Amino acid sequence: MSSRATIEEVADAAGVSRSTVSRVVNGSTSVSAEALTSVRAAIERLSYVPNRAARSLASRQTHAIALIVPEDTTRFFGDPFFASIVAGITGRLRASDYLLNLLVASDDPGDKMTSFVRNGGVDGALIVSQHTSDAFIERIADAVPVVYGGRPVRSRDNDYYVDVDNVAASRTATEHLIARGCTRIATISGPLTMLPAIDRIQGFRNALADAGLTPFAEAEGDYSEESGAEAAERILAVGTPDAIFVGSDLMARGALRVLRAAGLSVPEDVAVMGFDDSAVAASSVPPMTTMRQPMVAQGETMANVLLDRLSGGSPDHVTILPTELVVRRSA
Repeated sequence: MSSRATIEEVADAAGVSRSTVSRVVNGSTSVSAEALTSVRAAIERLSYVPNRAARSLASRQTHAIALIVPEDTTRFFGDPFFASIVAGITGRLRASDYLLNLLVASDDPGDKMTSFVRNGGVDGALIVSQHTSDAFIERIADAVPVVYGGRPVRSRDNDYYVDVDNVAASRTATEHLIARGCTRIATISGPLTMLPAIDRIQGFRNALADAGLTPFAEAEGDYSEESGAEAAERILAVGTPDAIFVGSDLMARGALRVLRAAGLSVPEDVAVMGFDDSAVAASSVPPMTTMRQPMVAQGETMANVLLDRLSGGSPDHVTILPTELVVRRSA
C-alpha cells in the first residue's frame, strides 16, 4: 500500500463503490447507514485524507459553490433574512469538502458574474432573492447545477428549489387578524417583481375574500425598513386601518415607527403582523406577532440538495418547509 491511501483503496476496504466514498467525503446524506459506517471505519483505518488539489485537477472540479444574490449590497447586509440563509448554508458546508463563494449583485453588467460561473469558477450555485428581471440567472442555470431558494421566476421541469408555502402562510396571518375582529386590513408587500411578494398578497386577498372583506389598502415596499415606513405613510394618507399585514419583519418595524409618530397605539388602534420571525420581531416595540419561516433550515436544505446533486444523488426537486404563526403583542 502506498504511503498515502487513495479513494480506491478506501472503497475496496469498505466494500463499496468509489462514488459512495466520494459521497461520504462530501457530506452527502444519500448513503445508507451501513455504508456510511463502513466508509468511515476504512477512512480511519487507512488514515485517508482527501486531496482537494489532486481531485480538482483530475475531475476539473473546484470544490466551490456560489451563493448568488441578485440584490444590491445594502439590502444584502441589512436584511436578517440573508444572514440566516448564509448561516444555514455554511453550517451544512462545514461538514463537506466544499467552500462557499458569495456573489452579490443587483445585475451583471458585462456578464462578469455569469462568465465566472460558466468558465468553471464553481461546481454549482445556490440562488436566492430572484426578481423577474434577473435574466442572467438563466445563463448560470444552463452552465452548472443550481438550487433555488424560493420558486424560480422562470420555472423549468428540472428545477430544484426549497421554499415555504407563501400563499398559505399569508392566509394564516390574515386569518389571525380577522379572528381578532379586524375588518379594515391593509397590507405592505415586498416588491411585486418577486414571487414570494406576489404569493403573500394572494394569500392575504384569499383570506379576506373568504371572510367577505376587501383590502383596506395595498402598498408595495422593497423589504427594507425605510420602504415599510414609506408604505405605512401612504396607507395612512388613505385612512386608518385597524390592522396591517406586512411582508417582512424589517418593513413591519418601519411601519411601527410611522404608526407611533401618528399617535396610534399598537395593537389597540392598529394591529401589526410581520413575516420571517427574525431577531427584529422579538426586539421590536411592542414585540411583533409574525409568521415564522425557517430561514436557517432553508439554507441548510438548499446546500444539502446541491451537495446531493453534485455527488450523483437524486434529491427531491421541490422541498416545501413549514411556517408557523408566532403570536406576541403587536397583533
